[in-house]
Amino acid sequence: MLREGTDQSQGIGQLISNINACQAVGDVIRTTLGPRGMDKLIYEGHKATISNDGASILKLLDIVHPAAKTLVDIARSQDAEVGDGTTSVTLIACELLSSSKRFIEDHVHTQHLISGFRKAALLAVARIKEIQVGIDGLGEGPDGKRLLLERVAGTALNSKLICGYKSFFAPMCVDALYSLDQSTLNLKLVGIKKVTGGSVTDSFLVQGVAFKKTFSYAGFEQQPKYLENPKVLLLNVELELKSEKENAEVRIEDPALYQSIVDAEWKIIYDKLDQCVATGAQVVLSKLPIGDLATQYFADRNMFCAGRVQDDDLNRVSIATGALVQTSTNSIPENAIGQCGLFEENQIGGERYNFFTKCSGKTSTILIRGGSEQFVEESHRSLWDALMVVKRSIESSFVVAGGGAVEMELSRYLRSIALTIEGKEQLVILAFAKSLEIIPRQLCDNAGIDSTDILNQLRQKHSQDPVGGLWFGVDVNNGAICDTFKAHVWEPASNKLNSIAAAAEAACLVLSVDETVRNPQSEQAKTAKGGGGRGAPMSAAMGGQGLRGMGAGMGGGRGVRMMQGRGGK
Repeated sequence: MLREGTDQSQGIGQLISNINACQAVGDVIRTTLGPRGMDKLIYEGHKATISNDGASILKLLDIVHPAAKTLVDIARSQDAEVGDGTTSVTLIACELLSSSKRFIEDHVHTQHLISGFRKAALLAVARIKEIQVGIDGLGEGPDGKRLLLERVAGTALNSKLICGYKSFFAPMCVDALYSLDQSTLNLKLVGIKKVTGGSVTDSFLVQGVAFKKTFSYAGFEQQPKYLENPKVLLLNVELELKSEKENAEVRIEDPALYQSIVDAEWKIIYDKLDQCVATGAQVVLSKLPIGDLATQYFADRNMFCAGRVQDDDLNRVSIATGALVQTSTNSIPENAIGQCGLFEENQIGGERYNFFTKCSGKTSTILIRGGSEQFVEESHRSLWDALMVVKRSIESSFVVAGGGAVEMELSRYLRSIALTIEGKEQLVILAFAKSLEIIPRQLCDNAGIDSTDILNQLRQKHSQDPVGGLWFGVDVNNGAICDTFKAHVWEPASNKLNSIAAAAEAACLVLSVDETVRNPQSEQAKTAKGGGGRGAPMSAAMGGQGLRGMGAGMGGGRGVRMMQGRGGK
């Protein structure tokens, strides 16, 4: 049935191998958790990335083990759904697999583990929904809700490289979200531009659209750089004198007609320019090139133009000004022309930027400054996480306390439920409850605190005072425990809901694999035919629960070098 040389891995050894591969991935990002987490330096070719964002690190690592790739998938889903908590969801999934290893070695069937984990996850999700706190009832005064959202954004920035400037960036993130349509909160309308140079506190928020000056021709400096209440025309038209396309053929009998053909080409471009001027617009933007002829033509008429504008910038200008992108200059309707309160071009660092402000549309732009490219890139990732967290808080209107408080409460709750259940399921739920303690434990380890002592204090507080000690978590600043809710360490409830559900599903997926079929000869032939490459293994699950393929090899690939940043091991 199978080709000669096929490797079949199955049984307990296969499960243990998959779990070990996932644990190896978890060990990579374990030290990045929390406000005292370390950064990772990932060097790939000529590019170096410094980050402590779990999803970014896992995306950059070249992981070829299919079971370990499951962790990458849940980190990406957490990043897309909530924006923060990517390290937490990966660590919880790894700890669940680690706790299931001793059951597998004792020959407990994986179906008992899967059913127990899924039941525990449902109980945990239901408990979070019981204890979550609505932000609408917490705020006092007209600015109460805004202050709460700033604290949520500050919690997300606590573990980032720019945590020292969270009082500067947290209000900026809230302002950026408040500038959008509150019914949609489309983050694509928040542009983030990176300008290397200057201090990080030179970053600022633009209530409108800002983008880098595009490639320009002669005559650009003669155009106006400051216009009040200008009309804006957006085009997807090339305003450039170009030769005819391939296979174009013009036959003439009289050589004197050649000049008329040349004049016709010039007439076409001039007609387009005249039609743009006739609209009354003072600012003309196009996604396609605007040549030197058009640039000088507009400059002579005191108009500003820019070609090769990126799609996202053009779309945000359209939202801000109300202009509609035109694919032709013929018969441009009046309602297709937009307007903004102020257009100006300013120097930002070593670059020149075009600003559209005082607009009727709801959009904004954040310009990030920093001394190095790596710092600016990490600031971008940090701000994006904070924006996502604030967005989810506005949408769901529920928050929970961070610092491991939620995990300790869920652990206590699941232990009390497990005591009412008979059989092996009780042990599985108890293992799930203990696995949740990885979050406060790792927070302590990363901060240099005795995790055993802190966890004992948290267990005692949550069990003896379930109401008053509900929100007690790790105080990394003082090396003790505290009420993290009163300390304003808040996270969106959707963060924890998604983390628990995704981690449990990932663990169940890995545990459901019972066999891997791998053909080295096919891989070698494919590699030789394709001239190299990573040659990811082909896997298929034989028996068990249907098609659940997981490979057995880890390593290889492009040879990404990973180093510990800011101390560490």
